[in-house]
Amino acid sequence: MAPVRLRPRCLAEFSGAGGRLWHEASKRDYTDFKHWRMADSRNYWRVEGTSFDTDRAGLKRFYAWASGEYEVFNPIPSQSVQADGHGPETGRRDPSRPAGAPRRQVKWLLRKALEQWRDVGLRGYGFDGLRPDSWHGFNEDRNTAFVDGLWGTGLRLEEWASVLDVELPATSVTSRYPKAWLAESCAKGRRYGRNYRIPRAVLKAVAGYIDPLEGSRAEAIGRARRARRAGRYERLPGLVIVTGHNPRTRTLRVRTPRGGSATISLDVLEPVERLRLFRETRDGLEPLAVWLSNDGMPHRAHSWENTFATANSRVAEAWARSRWPGFDDLEEEDRKRRAAQCPLWVRPHMLRHSYALVWYSILSAVWEQRLRGFTEAEKHAFREQFGDIWYQLATMLGHRNPQTTRDWYLAPFTALEVDYLMALIDGDQREAVDILLERIAVDSELVLSPVSADLELLGEPGDDQ
Repeated sequence: MAPVRLRPRCLAEFSGAGGRLWHEASKRDYTDFKHWRMADSRNYWRVEGTSFDTDRAGLKRFYAWASGEYEVFNPIPSQSVQADGHGPETGRRDPSRPAGAPRRQVKWLLRKALEQWRDVGLRGYGFDGLRPDSWHGFNEDRNTAFVDGLWGTGLRLEEWASVLDVELPATSVTSRYPKAWLAESCAKGRRYGRNYRIPRAVLKAVAGYIDPLEGSRAEAIGRARRARRAGRYERLPGLVIVTGHNPRTRTLRVRTPRGGSATISLDVLEPVERLRLFRETRDGLEPLAVWLSNDGMPHRAHSWENTFATANSRVAEAWARSRWPGFDDLEEEDRKRRAAQCPLWVRPHMLRHSYALVWYSILSAVWEQRLRGFTEAEKHAFREQFGDIWYQLATMLGHRNPQTTRDWYLAPFTALEVDYLMALIDGDQREAVDILLERIAVDSELVLSPVSADLELLGEPGDDQ
């Protein structure tokens, strides 16, 4: 491998040092880059396998997109599809992953810990329950509604970030979990759309954020309209004006560049295209995207990572400040070192894992009640005919193979007793379980008794996938 005198942090820089452009990178370039990042003695910024695994995942996703969009060669080795057709989900290790990267880095967060993180990191409170007068609360309603939505729906970050206001259920619905549709082009893999459920409390929180009189979304739109001279909306490249929506067929009526009209399916609109959808109102243009930035422009999915990082920093400092009274008087290095010991943090995908844990607990209780009194042979026959917990969870999470759900999300919990699992869910969710069990056991008059909960943060500090 040729000497590299710069500090390459991505494959494009590394291959560029050898005189090749990013779209000319080869599998050898990837192998050399992997060696450079993890093992080359000339590199003073070597990283561990878990850190490189993050690089690998980003590269793999980027080149998968580029190879399909521009027919660029994908230099990242891919796992071959097995004879049974399940491919990567059969358990064989992806050859592009570093040997030092553990297969599972899953973390779970329970409701009490999430609420504490949300109140401190997103709402400005301290660990003493008080909020300083200096707190401004910009986008507080937006951020809390977004986080509660990730927790309550189990959607991935990009999926929830790409939702349009016309795709949300009406706030007038009486169902506890109104149904919504995740568009095909927004779901992972871009091949299958699916139904998902939005808890009524989440729907109300989102409605508060988009309220035209009191929500911060209206304020962001107002700021964009006041910048009309700059043409913030009007000059957006590829702007598409939406003139109608048909919820039954899940289509939009849009204005063509020549002044005509056309119908387009919501399922074919990818996340980046959705950022350019606007409607005309009496006051001017308005985005269809639910989540907006301070300048009124649609908030891109990757920008939410910054929101989580900022909240984590705020939580860590608040925790350290509550633990060491003289924290603010310490040297910067000491403040960073002590804040880094904070045991409470959240990353977006942790909320999806936590959603899976909650529903695994609920479904375990339901299934135990449903199969009570069955012999083992009858239980096996029932599962063969109607599926089991893993099929139901896979459907809720949008996994094509239930083994993914079992292996990556909940393996440590499969041997736990139902009573312990029930202690992991909060009061509102236990109320829902009671209702489910009452309906299942109506003939036998068996109803699950309330269970007290002692909630705590699960997992240890580290990256999640």
